[in-house]
Amino acid sequence: MTNILFVIMALIVCCAIGCIMIYNGLMVSAQRVKEAWSTINTQLKRRYDLIPNLIEMVKGAAKHESGTLEKVTEARRLAMSATDPAAKAKAENALTGALKTIFALGENYPSLRANENFLSAQQELADTETKIQAARQFYNTVVAAFNSRIKTFPGNIVANKFHIEEASYFELDAAEVQQPPKVQF
Repeated sequence: MTNILFVIMALIVCCAIGCIMIYNGLMVSAQRVKEAWSTINTQLKRRYDLIPNLIEMVKGAAKHESGTLEKVTEARRLAMSATDPAAKAKAENALTGALKTIFALGENYPSLRANENFLSAQQELADTETKIQAARQFYNTVVAAFNSRIKTFPGNIVANKFHIEEASYFELDAAEVQQPPKVQF
């Protein structure tokens, strides 16, 4: 009888240790998701900081394009205020579209094309866009690994028990995928 009790206690202890290890693994994965999201936010902040300078340069060369500049400013404000990945992705897509119009203005105004500061700002923004794309890819890879852990056995049992939910991907909309931003110099 004591042997059976000992075996039952050993199984309970093993199950508890297993659950703790799975839970800890899920928490590590959740922290990686947060870290990857932070990386995206860092690059997006860099992008947001570049936009006012670009707008000021365009204001000087294209005074009657105030509607375009207002759209970029509003898109930037909405993107900065979005918090969750789905809202942030939607706002970022709108901001990317608005920035395309600024770059199109650069094509139409020779004074902008000749302005070294404008060209430098365009190059800086293009570099930032590349870094944002890399951060998105990293984030989505980490999210895929995390979501896989909480959907597969035995992680799904622990995730359900502790109400651990899937993380959202940072996805582009279909129009954005079909037409990547074009930066012309």
